[in-house]
Amino acid sequence: MSARIREEFVKRILPRLMKEHGYPNVMAVPRLKKIVINMGVGEATQNIKALENAMDDLARITGQRPAIRRARKSVAAFKLRSGMPIAATVTLRGDRMFEFVDRLLNVALPRVRDFRGVPTNSFDGRGNFTLGLRDQIIFPEVDYSKVEKLRGMNVTFVTSAATDEDSRRLLEHLGMPFRRSR
Repeated sequence: MSARIREEFVKRILPRLMKEHGYPNVMAVPRLKKIVINMGVGEATQNIKALENAMDDLARITGQRPAIRRARKSVAAFKLRSGMPIAATVTLRGDRMFEFVDRLLNVALPRVRDFRGVPTNSFDGRGNFTLGLRDQIIFPEVDYSKVEKLRGMNVTFVTSAATDEDSRRLLEHLGMPFRRSR
């Protein structure tokens, strides 16, 4: 399934981007380098089982074992000490990355209630785009009956584009449904 998106990129999207923007060669065309999926679990300070459940959901969604992220600083107001596990993250590259893009765009996002497109103001100024998802149940791999609590996640698309506009064009050609401005 992931071969379909990769093949489409090489055969259709790459030549179109070269023609539209006058890139001097194929290697100058922006590409998707990696996708980083992060799920913060603040309640893990009190209940480590919550982090284990989040890691299990993330592993089902991505097909890859998540890494645990630990707090860098102590914050007394949140009962957080430096070194405590508070998040799970996965970095996808290659075939798994393209497979995830395919499932996100064609299966998960259409399942979001009242979906009107993804916001266009989530670029970081360096050509990377971060998409915030409110819950993990939009992915069919997650069994709704086993979910204890709905958790959001951030999906960051890291591209080789130098500008946000180049990155946006790349993501639009891949099929990202950006919200139309009024």
